[in-house]
Amino acid sequence: MPQARTPQVAPAPPAAQRAARYWLMKSEPDECSIDDALAAPHQTVPWTGVRNYQARNFMRDDMQVGDGVLFYHSSCAEPGIAGLARIASATRADPTQFEPESPYFDPKSPPAQPRWLLLDVQALRKTRLLPLAELRAVPALASLRVLQRGNRLSITPVSDEEWAAVQALL
Repeated sequence: MPQARTPQVAPAPPAAQRAARYWLMKSEPDECSIDDALAAPHQTVPWTGVRNYQARNFMRDDMQVGDGVLFYHSSCAEPGIAGLARIASATRADPTQFEPESPYFDPKSPPAQPRWLLLDVQALRKTRLLPLAELRAVPALASLRVLQRGNRLSITPVSDEEWAAVQALL
């Protein structure tokens, strides 16, 4: 009597990859500049200190490895886009929330359920500085969140059109 045979099933095709997204990430150059991030080839920078829920949610829910990053210098003499980077890891707990000596310490964040996250960013290259005045002069960048009055988020999404407009300036 012939043996029952398990039918051969072709493996499911891999889940469709979503298109890359783009982000503007602000860093104070005294804390971490594009030069610091580029200091060692193929190294990454842990993006610590995010203490805004909306920015944290962008990291947790929307950012993925490979997404493009406009590395933005803020709180300095001449703020602006200073380089290009990419998201290099998934999120994980930001250890600075548990360090009492850290300016990012959060005594209300339990280690078992951390409130704050980080991810790694890999700097790809330093660009010429694109200051706010130059960015504001480009009609295609009129909706760029960093140019909006009152925007203080350290991480904001960048549309495909905005990404292309910035690339054209470089």
